[in-house]
Amino acid sequence: MPKYHETFLPILQVLSDGKLWHYNDLRKRVRDQFYSDLPEELLTRMTKSGDPLLLNRIGWAKAYLKQGEFVSQPERAMVQITEKGRKALAAGRLSITELLHDEDFLKNRHSRKAESSAVAEAEDGNDSPEDLIDTGITSLENQVKDDLLEKLRAVDPYFFERIVGQLFSKMGYGDFTVTAKSGDGGIDGIINQDSLGFEKIFIQAKRYAQDNKVREPLIREFIGAMSRGTKKGIFVTTSSFDDSAIAKAKDADHAIKLIDGAVLVDLMYRYDIGVQPKTMYTAKQLDEDFFDDDIG
Repeated sequence: MPKYHETFLPILQVLSDGKLWHYNDLRKRVRDQFYSDLPEELLTRMTKSGDPLLLNRIGWAKAYLKQGEFVSQPERAMVQITEKGRKALAAGRLSITELLHDEDFLKNRHSRKAESSAVAEAEDGNDSPEDLIDTGITSLENQVKDDLLEKLRAVDPYFFERIVGQLFSKMGYGDFTVTAKSGDGGIDGIINQDSLGFEKIFIQAKRYAQDNKVREPLIREFIGAMSRGTKKGIFVTTSSFDDSAIAKAKDADHAIKLIDGAVLVDLMYRYDIGVQPKTMYTAKQLDEDFFDDDIG
């Protein structure tokens, strides 16, 4: 995946025909002409705000080039190369450091504070503002998930079972019932996927420390318990599964889903179990299409 500043020259190359390019068409042409050989996973990767990441970086690059007067926008949502941009293209290089210290770029910054921020970005040289936002959010998410997993490993085992049941209910799996603690045959909960209870999923929930992996004998016992009432089971743990446990679950005649601690907290985070919103930020961007329409 190219960094945003690595698309400077590709943008200028597309614009080198001297024509006016619509902003959205320009982004897509740069993608198709220079980055079509990227894996599909990269081409379809999204930012936290839901914009295709590659197109987002090309958009930021265009914005920076405009501030440096390497491109201009003589009409609404239309982009065109300038003579300065042609010279940069002919030179065959335009680094982020050169751009962020360019006189026109600094002149077009709105304040000395913004200018200082730009110089700080030059020292890093890789991330667009949206990249920095996404990185910050991801860092916060990972910290919360780490804290959540630590909490789960410390709660009462019965409370942990209820947490697991609440998660599956929130995910829409159906009514969850915690089994009695005596005579449950190793089953901690049952999900009834239909109102009459014909379709059942057995749940096993093990609140383990990080270094206490779930091993093959526990999976074998779980399969034995499942044989008394269902073909579907979910084994949840706050630790992880060793290779023999994973192999046993995979080779079983029953359909068994293994959920380790990392997957568990990912699901809890996604479905707001044990977490809550702290601060909401709204980042806005220019609506280029808005200016395509004549008003009045």
